[in-house]
Amino acid sequence: MHVAPSTLALVGVVPLLAWRVYARFRRTVGRQRLSAARPWITLSLFTVLVGVLVRFAAQAHPERLGWLAAGLPAGLLLAVYGLRSTRFEPTPHGLFYTPNAYLGITLSVLFLGRMVLRMVEVFAFTGADAVRPPSFAGSPLTLSVFGLFAGYYMFYAVGLLRWRHRVQKEESAAGGGPSGRQ
Repeated sequence: MHVAPSTLALVGVVPLLAWRVYARFRRTVGRQRLSAARPWITLSLFTVLVGVLVRFAAQAHPERLGWLAAGLPAGLLLAVYGLRSTRFEPTPHGLFYTPNAYLGITLSVLFLGRMVLRMVEVFAFTGADAVRPPSFAGSPLTLSVFGLFAGYYMFYAVGLLRWRHRVQKEESAAGGGPSGRQ
């Protein structure tokens, strides 16, 4: 019995993808402690990824950069909505926030749906006579969804950093000094 390498890769990727989607889902719908590093990591990582993708896509498919560019402001609008509907809680034990559960679920389903569709494109249509699916940077749908995610997570991280800065400034003005919050 011969098993195609793409099938083996799929068997390896699906459990990892399922675990990451589960972890992302839990993080997007529940109360979270605001980490000192996570917003900076998110902002840095997505900025670098967008930059690399722009460079890569600009070489291969410059006409499709508009799809990525359209996704970024859509992500910004979602982040603004998400931040407005987030419950922020400065407590003596730290800074906590609870993101909008509906928005988190919707983004998780969109992400999962696009990943499943992409895997179907790559793994199901890879016969000798099959038309090869476009590369990551060649798919307008993938570029726009990635732009949406990148825009959302970058601007949401900026919103979290601004909130932390505002709370720390208010504490300093009240004479409370640093309370050990992160």
